[in-house]
Amino acid sequence: MARNYSYNKYQYETSPRKLQPEYAPKKSPYVKKKSSVKKVTKKRARQKSNTLTVKQRQLLFYIVIGFTVLLAISYRNSQIDESFSAVQKLQSDLGVIQKENEQLRIGIENSSNLNYIEEQAMQQLGMQKLSSSQIVYVRLPKTDYIETNEISEDVNEGILQRIIGIFK
Repeated sequence: MARNYSYNKYQYETSPRKLQPEYAPKKSPYVKKKSSVKKVTKKRARQKSNTLTVKQRQLLFYIVIGFTVLLAISYRNSQIDESFSAVQKLQSDLGVIQKENEQLRIGIENSSNLNYIEEQAMQQLGMQKLSSSQIVYVRLPKTDYIETNEISEDVNEGILQRIIGIFK
């Protein structure tokens, strides 16, 4: 239902046709237009692009901080795992050493037994028990032969006099 009136030049449809202007003004390439609107819009466009850049920078900063925190947590967990494995290894080594010490202690107790010593002396060294003819008794006098050296009082007084003479 298109009405096309020549005097109205208006079309009643959903997609109207584009009207061509009757004349096209010629623009002089030497004349500069003074338009404050364009400058303002350019400044606003720059500010908008800068604000987007600031928002992008903030987002990037938060992402970097988050990545750094996750990296630090991961590194610390790896250190904890290494320390735990080192502790487990040392505990297993401690168990082995304690077992060896217990075996050595039992061996020492067995070797300090008099029956064991006697058997070893007879078997390895070829020793025999003493007979009554081999025993010799020795008598020692009960007096002491230790002499004590007593310092005379004259020597002590001489030393004291020298020390007092030093401080005078």
